Amino acid sequence: MIPNGLLISAPASGTGKTTLMLGLARALSRKGLQVQPFKSGPDYIDPAFHTAATGRSGINMDSWAMPQSLLDNLLHRAEGADLILAEGSMGLFDGVASAGEVGNGASADIATSMGWPVVLVIDVSGQAQSAAATAKGFSELRPEMPFAGVVLNRVASPRHEMLSRVGMEQTGIKVLGALPRNPDITLPERHLGLVQAQEKGDLHDVLEAMADFVEKHVDVEMMLKMAGAQDHYRAPNKEATVQPPGQRIALAQDAAFSFVYPHVADQWRVAGSEILPFSPLADEAPDPTADICWLPGGYPELHAGALAAANHFKTSLVSFAADRPVHGECGGYMAMGDVLIDKDGVGHQMAGLLGLETSYAKRKMHLGYRHASLTKPMPGYKPGARLRGHEFHYSTILKQPDQPLADVKDANDQAIPETGSVRGNATGTFFHLISEGRKGN
Repeated sequence: MIPNGLLISAPASGTGKTTLMLGLARALSRKGLQVQPFKSGPDYIDPAFHTAATGRSGINMDSWAMPQSLLDNLLHRAEGADLILAEGSMGLFDGVASAGEVGNGASADIATSMGWPVVLVIDVSGQAQSAAATAKGFSELRPEMPFAGVVLNRVASPRHEMLSRVGMEQTGIKVLGALPRNPDITLPERHLGLVQAQEKGDLHDVLEAMADFVEKHVDVEMMLKMAGAQDHYRAPNKEATVQPPGQRIALAQDAAFSFVYPHVADQWRVAGSEILPFSPLADEAPDPTADICWLPGGYPELHAGALAAANHFKTSLVSFAADRPVHGECGGYMAMGDVLIDKDGVGHQMAGLLGLETSYAKRKMHLGYRHASLTKPMPGYKPGARLRGHEFHYSTILKQPDQPLADVKDANDQAIPETGSVRGNATGTFFHLISEGRKGN
């Protein structure tokens, strides 16, 4: 049986939904409840924080990139839990202009399809009763979307809270809590968003502080009563819907290579594949018994010197690729290339499986959904396969001399120059694989 759920969202980014999500998840978990976290959208950092807060693996759900069969499949991760908590991305209705697999990527799509009532976090800084107009509009824009109520954030004083509550009551919006301004409860950020959870040495203390903060200022019991779900999702599909690239998968996993979507690795296991982790930063080689090596994204630019000096890893990777496939995503793709230039303009020799040269000295943001039609095979997929993914990095391509791997377009069907590369058994893409596409190119 799948438990009821709530989706924590907001009118915009930076409004405080992560604080509420982590604080509430931690508060409920330490009370003994099993909380299954989900993340709406393609963010690959937040799920690790959700995992730390709950002890259950955080999983992405995405209405643009995932077919309904995969969304149904991912629900089985909530079996045995007492509650589902999902965190939205950006604003509640923010997505791309064109529809994808089952929606446009907006958090409202997930809330509606799963039946999880929305808890809207509203930053009331500089306003009071006027915030009710925002809440009213968000509660009614999609009548089919369940709406639980609001949590007021960054409240300046008891009087400010009282006036804000009055506005909500006058418009029939339920107030589930009011969080005062607290600049001490924050998580550090980097150019791709929050720092990785494993880098935050005091994460436990931060989560406990967030839980204390939320328990003090939010009506947790009322919020639990507002949870809901669609009846027809109570028996999720458990069959794997993401094709594994091989039976035994050597997967790079360390501080430089950590951005593999949790649901992708989970789907590989569901299909019967075995994952064999190794650390390039520790100069380890991929398992010689593996039949595929996968280098996920991460922060190779922060560890370029160490990777350049990891000669055992690089020579072993080249030997592995002599007769077996090696695939890299974003940071892994760059590590498979020839040269990676760091932010100071210093070039570092990478594995050289591909001729790719990238630079962080010439920063340019690349962000957005991607759908790709393979022109060459890559591990697990034949030419013509359609894949959906997401790209987010600041590196600039200086050289991309190898054959393109795919025709890649953004969510608006505009061609993207980051086509990926193929040379022999080595393939790479700048987008992170989310699912096999069913609609569009």
